[in-house]
Amino acid sequence: MPFISTLVFVLAGNTPGAQPVEATIDASKMSAPISPLVYGMFLEHIGGLITNSIWAEMLDDRKFYNPIPNPPRPESGGPRFGRGQLRTWTVVGPASCVSMDKTHPYTGKQSPVVTLDGPEVSGIEQSGMTLIGGKSYVGRAVLAGSPGAHAEVSLVWKSGHQTVSLGAVHKGFERAQFRFTVPADAENARFQITGTGSGSIEIGALSLMPADNIQGFRPEVIGVLKQLHSGTYRFPGGNFVSAHEWRNAIGDIDRRPPIYDPVWRAVQPNDVGTDEFMKFCKLIDVEPYITVSAGFGDAWSARDYVEYCNGDANTTMGRVRAKNGHRDPYHVKYWGIGNEAWGYSYQYGAMKLVQFEAKHNQFADAMRSVDPTIKLIGSGAMGDTMTGSKEALNLGDSLIPKPLGPADWTGGLFEHCLDNLDLISEHFYNYGATHFSLAQAKQVPNSSDEPLVEWMRRPANHIKIKVEEYEAYEKLVPALKIHPVPICLDEWAYSGGPPNSYRVVPAYAWAFHEMFRRSDLYQMACLTFATAAYNSSNGKATLNPVGMLFKLYHDHFGSIPVEVAGNSPQPKTTEPFGGEQPAVNAGSDTFPVDVVASWTSDHKTLTVAVLNPTDSERTVNLNIAGASLTGKGTLWRMAPDRLDAVTAVDRNEVRVEGSPVSSVPSHLTLPKWSVNIYELQSR
Repeated sequence: MPFISTLVFVLAGNTPGAQPVEATIDASKMSAPISPLVYGMFLEHIGGLITNSIWAEMLDDRKFYNPIPNPPRPESGGPRFGRGQLRTWTVVGPASCVSMDKTHPYTGKQSPVVTLDGPEVSGIEQSGMTLIGGKSYVGRAVLAGSPGAHAEVSLVWKSGHQTVSLGAVHKGFERAQFRFTVPADAENARFQITGTGSGSIEIGALSLMPADNIQGFRPEVIGVLKQLHSGTYRFPGGNFVSAHEWRNAIGDIDRRPPIYDPVWRAVQPNDVGTDEFMKFCKLIDVEPYITVSAGFGDAWSARDYVEYCNGDANTTMGRVRAKNGHRDPYHVKYWGIGNEAWGYSYQYGAMKLVQFEAKHNQFADAMRSVDPTIKLIGSGAMGDTMTGSKEALNLGDSLIPKPLGPADWTGGLFEHCLDNLDLISEHFYNYGATHFSLAQAKQVPNSSDEPLVEWMRRPANHIKIKVEEYEAYEKLVPALKIHPVPICLDEWAYSGGPPNSYRVVPAYAWAFHEMFRRSDLYQMACLTFATAAYNSSNGKATLNPVGMLFKLYHDHFGSIPVEVAGNSPQPKTTEPFGGEQPAVNAGSDTFPVDVVASWTSDHKTLTVAVLNPTDSERTVNLNIAGASLTGKGTLWRMAPDRLDAVTAVDRNEVRVEGSPVSSVPSHLTLPKWSVNIYELQSR
């Protein structure tokens, strides 16, 4: 039957006079609990993604990777995810007054030296900062210099300035603290450190943060992220981790050398390392998940990393952690071995599958030798990923990898590393304007007349195809039945629509539904990135529609899935299996809507999530069996007037609205593109 005929047939369930769509819930038939870790998030050092989004530091290049007064090398700015290149330091006073000490720098490869000339003011400054009226800012300067030198710091803006004297400097490097309070808002403010007197001043490191920072993090961001109860955060990468040396980012934060990250072609100050990440996880109450470098890194480094985090203070690396101010072990449970190791064409330190299988096992043995209780996550890629990325052609001879062949990355790990796997890492990304065409072997534009429901389905189809592939692995590797390895979907995202808009929300809801349907298999997931869940500006932050959705499901959907059936199957697929297309389309048998249901852990509430991913109102008849309900409850709904409605700190076009339910719902009316969760009390 042609696709258009099929589509008209199944849509007839919501046309006048046609058989209505029915959803039947059997609350007595339950499946594996939903892991709270599926609401997780991912953070990666991509340019300033972490440094400028959750970290409160206001100064760029604060440890002077780049020389002054020369501009930075073209590659040192790198991608900044929402901001331009690094702000640079410029000279205050004669251009010749600043030179770079490369013989005895405070940290890294160089430190600026300011030569003084009596009363003439000389130094460096950085512009481009936004200041908020009434807010205080605190900072520190690590300085050394001649006995006759005096230093001061200033904040300068269009209508005024403030200056704090740091007094005389000393021969050895010492920290000087300072504080400003700004009377009014100011744009493009400048921070200056200058000196007068004789001799010179050497600047080792500088820092400036809002005084209300929480252990170095932005308080408004901590506030919104804490609301999400995300379960877990993955760190520090991502592609970044493959060329990262974790030891560069521990210890005295001002002594950590700034580095050039070759992966994302950006300078990293190494301010947010392991200890800061552990503080961050504690602040927002999530489980840390650390990925070790299996690119340039080796098994010994990974072993030391586990010992640094989990070893007793009497162990070699535990003593280092204790010296850094953290005597008690962190007890990090989840550890990933490498990131996208299958990315043969782009991943730093990439190798062939047979080599990586050996490397994974070496890492596992070394890491478990210091803590046998940790959970190890393998760097997998099922056929859909190897096909969609076209990496299968770099490792094998066909676009769709041969089962257990040299390009079947997950299959190889299952076959040769099974005893050293607790979960398997899988990734997918969807792009709102394109999709992967198996016939053309590339990303192609979506059809201009593609139904909205099919656009919304794409992420859920990625969830579904990995289920189908896993079931195939159970036949290829029978030991998987004895030693199951659940999926850790630790990178996933759908791009489409304006930033902070609602457009992707129904698609994300559908992806959640598909994970819930196989709650035994999907045990962890981390959205790319945590910064995609909120909007922030000028010291304020708010959850955006994606963040609202994550909070909605975490707070109001149960944790014990129950069976859902229906009378309206999803349409048959129109493209062959592979790439982004499962053999059977994602969704419940309630087309064009999607329904999942679950009990809360105490069985006091039955929750029913109903998604309408279409651009018109839909109705569903709901039948509930296997539960004794009181008829009381609450309906939680996201249904903005526009699909591209947005939120910002000063704009709120999307809301989660609650309304009381006074009887057991049997006939549901669902607004277009709406997400609906019913909480129904049981007797």
